[in-house]
Amino acid sequence: MRIDIIAIFPGMFAPILNESIVKRAQKKGKVKIYIHDLRSYSLDKHRKVDDRPFGGGSGMLMRPEPIFAAVEDVKSKSKNQKAKVILLCPQGEKLTQKLAKKIAKYQHLILICGHYEGVDERVRQRLVDEEVSIGDYVLTGGELPAMVLVDAVARLLPGVLGDKNSLNFESFEDNLLEHPHYTRPANFRGMGVPSVLLSGDHKKIESWREKEALKRTKQKRPDLLG
Repeated sequence: MRIDIIAIFPGMFAPILNESIVKRAQKKGKVKIYIHDLRSYSLDKHRKVDDRPFGGGSGMLMRPEPIFAAVEDVKSKSKNQKAKVILLCPQGEKLTQKLAKKIAKYQHLILICGHYEGVDERVRQRLVDEEVSIGDYVLTGGELPAMVLVDAVARLLPGVLGDKNSLNFESFEDNLLEHPHYTRPANFRGMGVPSVLLSGDHKKIESWREKEALKRTKQKRPDLLG
């Protein structure tokens, strides 16, 4: 997979891209990530990428010219006119595990990090394929949501995680939260581990985990169960 990220603050990405699973995905050649400074596509001598909205109102809007120029440049250099263009913004579809799995199947993503009061509507109409939000709250810009999306998608790519089966038992698979986990020592400050986990009976363990996952979901996230 190739991911191109278009942002006003490209320097924000280094701590995420150079650590943990995302770093591993890149080292294994499972994903290539490129960061593009939107300001470098500005025609303004001060590299401005925003302006006042027509009709008045508070705040500033991101101008269409640099965004169109950036996306078109990325597509031409990658020679992939079918790349999926995703706008990170509060109005987008809420990011879920299901949506992350869908996006992980794409070969090329171009992520546009929204800012200010949003983007010129013509960007949505003519350039963007999908809009994604990471939650019902407002952030300063789309850089953090882009990082979240990249992390959620990169770990789903085949061969990235050490244990390919671990993806099947994570929270939000089958609309369930994960079951409780325990590790050594078996007794810690008087707190023990459920005996079934020490039994070696894998069928009983699996049954216990399924029941606990359902129980935990009912307690903490009943909305997932419909």
